Amino acid sequence: MALSTSLDDMSVLLIEPSAMQANLVKRMLEHQGVRHVETVENGAAALMAMTSHDPGRLVVISSLYLPDMAGTELVAAMRADESLESVPFILVSSETRPQVLDPVRQSGACSIVTKPFSEQQLSRALFAAADYLNPPDDVDVSEIENLRVLLVDDSVASRRHLCRLLAELGIERITEAEDGKQAVALLADTMVDLVITDYNMPEMDGRELTEYIRTQSWQNSVPILMVTSEQNMGRLAAVERAGVSAICDKPFEAGNIRKLISESILR
Repeated sequence: MALSTSLDDMSVLLIEPSAMQANLVKRMLEHQGVRHVETVENGAAALMAMTSHDPGRLVVISSLYLPDMAGTELVAAMRADESLESVPFILVSSETRPQVLDPVRQSGACSIVTKPFSEQQLSRALFAAADYLNPPDDVDVSEIENLRVLLVDDSVASRRHLCRLLAELGIERITEAEDGKQAVALLADTMVDLVITDYNMPEMDGRELTEYIRTQSWQNSVPILMVTSEQNMGRLAAVERAGVSAICDKPFEAGNIRKLISESILR
């Protein structure tokens, strides 16, 4: 279905224990053209309700603090279920602490919408989810479908999420590494066209990996795209100085990651 009509065809499962907040969000969704909205109050009911929806049309919007579990636990349960792992997840929360939100970012969430939020902010999150469910037909993949990509991230959920996006572009030659040290070993004898890496990883982080590639690897000119939840501007500036080609925040919009990949390899 075309992106312009995808909100009309989308099914939204809203998990919100506050009846007042649920009604507010539901009115916003309906005003945006979402006709199919189901509301539940807790995580267990949400997981049960998901089984009756078409995962190809479903978007989950959840609060962080639920009566029976946290939103982080809910998205983790979804990513552990093969039938739900690709369902777009939008977190709505007033929480700002990175240590609390990072598990959601690492899970491959589409968006984190901060309370209080406007209808415009919710709309952007919805279109990001629609873009993930229905990649635009006009994306030119001819230049990138044969790419050899090295994907470096210690989060299994994050790697799976990125692999799905890459697969939508026709990219199938993907080598995965759990951290920078493992990536260095792979780069020693594996030719790649693009490195996509996280920042925060054990053994060797994204900055150290970028510095190694630029100064010691025989593939020192390979484009490096960093996809990270890191918020420290000093650390990100150090990554840019190390020679990263582009930086994309987690959670990221599917359209943005496609654009950055295309720009990184064509520059």
